[in-house]
Amino acid sequence: MDVLLDPNVAYLFLAGGVFLALLAVMIPGSGILEIAALFGLLLAGYAALNIPINYWALAVLFLGVVAFVLSVRKAQSLKLLGVSIALLVIGSVYLFASDPWYVPAVNPFLALVVSGLSAGFFWIAATKYLEAERKRPAHDLKSLIGQVGEARTDVYGEGSVQVAGEMWSARSRALIPNGSTVRVVDRDGFILQVEQVEPPLE
Repeated sequence: MDVLLDPNVAYLFLAGGVFLALLAVMIPGSGILEIAALFGLLLAGYAALNIPINYWALAVLFLGVVAFVLSVRKAQSLKLLGVSIALLVIGSVYLFASDPWYVPAVNPFLALVVSGLSAGFFWIAATKYLEAERKRPAHDLKSLIGQVGEARTDVYGEGSVQVAGEMWSARSRALIPNGSTVRVVDRDGFILQVEQVEPPLE
């Protein structure tokens, strides 16, 4: 177990455990990611109990996480992402105490690679998720209300109409003959409530 007391190895287990835990949140259900994350964090915890920790470095890591969240949620800013990575690297290299204190216990290049790749990956994943969340659905059912279409069957208790180039299940309060022009007045889930549009008088 002596190898676990190497700050670089302990840092890798910690970073790997956190990375896998975040992936498990994004892709729940398999169980494999959760087990791997728990394994990595347990090994990192063992190392943390036996290697002195700089608590100020933990505070810097926390600030790095805050900057990362702001870079995604508030502005999707590459500048804030750069600040986040810089804080994560500083917090990582000084996470474990050394003598003298200013000598990094974790290899700075290792911390830069791990922090940069992890932050970059989650920044891309998070921004793509937010873009998809904000994107208007392809079928905005509210936009169908008021549109005009054509009855493709007799419509009363149930029937079919073509509206906006697509077939929809429909209901009407009065019998609408097949082929009639209809207007959407309401909807119940994916079922449209329609009424017949009277042809103009000649």
